[in-house]
Amino acid sequence: MLSELLARPNAEGVLENALAYAATLLGGDVNGYAVVRRGQGIQGQGQDKVTAVFGYPRALIGTALNGPWSSMRPRVLPEGSQELYAANAPEIHKALDAAGMREAPLSLVVPLSDRGRTLGALVFDRTDEGPITPSQQEAVVRWAAAVAPVLGLVEARDDWQRAARQLAGSVVEAVESREFDSLGHAPAVAEAAVRAGRSMGLSGRELEELWFAATLHDLGKIHGENGHALIGANFLQNVPQLAEAQKAIRHHHERWDGQGDPDRLVGEDIPLYARILAVANAYVRTGDMERVRAQAGKSLDPRVVEALGKALAKAAS
Repeated sequence: MLSELLARPNAEGVLENALAYAATLLGGDVNGYAVVRRGQGIQGQGQDKVTAVFGYPRALIGTALNGPWSSMRPRVLPEGSQELYAANAPEIHKALDAAGMREAPLSLVVPLSDRGRTLGALVFDRTDEGPITPSQQEAVVRWAAAVAPVLGLVEARDDWQRAARQLAGSVVEAVESREFDSLGHAPAVAEAAVRAGRSMGLSGRELEELWFAATLHDLGKIHGENGHALIGANFLQNVPQLAEAQKAIRHHHERWDGQGDPDRLVGEDIPLYARILAVANAYVRTGDMERVRAQAGKSLDPRVVEALGKALAKAAS
């Protein structure tokens, strides 16, 4: 089951799979949704948002709700969705009605907590006249206890990624502030690079690595223009999580024809992320895709040039 939970290693993916398996434990006709507590502070307060659904329309995802999970103990609600409606403002009722939630005759609420931290809850609504037996409830509670640590790890990873992105952006902004003309260059290159990478079919993990490479590609300029690619790569040599970004930074001034720096690599010997950075960099500096296309097969990888061109055309259509 762990491999299924992590088939989509984000909160929505983990919880969708958790809901689907729990529904089989309950049997019969069941719909469900998962809420996750966002922005939890020192006092343990946060906003609960629907993060995944089973049987209900995906339009519910992102809806902020109050609900019968606030006590954070598992329980069967014999009046079904009435408590959910009572806890939310009338404007929320419209979204709940559109999802078909008002008529649920019986509900089960199971909290998700990890090491004393409230993460959210799984909520199931019977859509038939069947019961929720104590053994079924216990099975779902045990399943939720297994899911919660996985969700906690995914949430912690997502928090780390957000913090790392913010830190990377702040560092680059400090470097770029030394030269007025460079302000905003790195975010623009990152945006173009990710567009090209997505057009080429890179995975989410690869796009994340590419984003860091693009954001940090001129980090070495803190010591000046000369040799900045090598200097920037050296800054990351003890960060194994950014090993691919390090290679991209080192080689983003290589040329497709082998006339670049620092190692005069040729064609596909140049790391893919570096080839993407070179194209994104050229586009941001010139602002002219035709000038970039003129370098395809010379300084730039033709396949990457084509991918960025397609991505930009799609965005403009």
